[in-house]
Amino acid sequence: MSSSPGIELREHVDLMYISMETAIALASVVGNVLVVLVVCVNRALRDTTFCFIVSLAVADIAVGALVIPLAVVVSLGLRTQFYTCLFLSCLILIITQSSILSLLAIAIDRFLRVKIPTRYSIIVTQTRAWVAVCLCWLLSALTGLVPMLGWHNQEPLGNLSASGHIVCQFTNVMRMDYMVYFNFFGWVVVPLSVMIGLYAEIFRAIRRQLNLRAEATCDTSKYYRKELKLAKSLALVVALFAVCWLPLHVMNCVTFFCPECNMPKMAVYVGIFMSHVNSALNPLVYAFRIQRFRATLIQIARRCMLCKTAEATPCPTNPPALMEKSAANL
Repeated sequence: MSSSPGIELREHVDLMYISMETAIALASVVGNVLVVLVVCVNRALRDTTFCFIVSLAVADIAVGALVIPLAVVVSLGLRTQFYTCLFLSCLILIITQSSILSLLAIAIDRFLRVKIPTRYSIIVTQTRAWVAVCLCWLLSALTGLVPMLGWHNQEPLGNLSASGHIVCQFTNVMRMDYMVYFNFFGWVVVPLSVMIGLYAEIFRAIRRQLNLRAEATCDTSKYYRKELKLAKSLALVVALFAVCWLPLHVMNCVTFFCPECNMPKMAVYVGIFMSHVNSALNPLVYAFRIQRFRATLIQIARRCMLCKTAEATPCPTNPPALMEKSAANL
């Protein structure tokens, strides 16, 4: 008995979606592991801003290692216990929320560095930066687990099978009013708006300082030019986050405000895929836009190539000092 063309098309879409998600998962994990490695290797990158960048990289690693596999499981509609499916969906929200809070922390950090440069090192210490990272993850966990406390879709509870299982899909367990009002408007739109305002003020303050020193070649001008370049790179990370995540949230809004509108499965897959692609893009931004990061990454690549070519000679077990010295000169 041959299957219908509609079923074959759906299976083809599912297969293509899983294949693309697998590729993005690998790219996200490898790229962001390199981000963490670069920061560990080069001491010059271990400032407060890169504490938050490491937090963002860890979130992106979790996207590749956890969120994407969970998203595939949830999208395929496997049968699980209701609260198991709900918890898996909440994990996706927690890791996503940690990304945007890390981006917000980076924006606040850069704002303070530009607005109070003389007092910045006193106010923003490494210890306080790591405390802020922990608070970001704690707040992400609290907001992401809200559905477990009761703000979830009750309908599947009335349609449990004899074994107590449901078809595990995100929209089956998550309420759209939570996703739209609480998650999107409260924890995506508001932080993004704050970040846009912060970066606008950062660029305005830096350009004002540079205009005041247009004729000078002092250390202050060099400081603000370096800050301007890094701020542009980090603002690009925020812009990519918005471009990649907004389509999926807009589709959630359409589903919530227009229940009779039929959202094509392909469109939903594209939205989910774009949100995951964001995790693989951040390392590329760092590599192409931040010179210190790129220099250390090149040193790591060269070291790996030397290790492969010199089969008879064992690789040094502690190369970071050499790479730090070389990267610091660039």
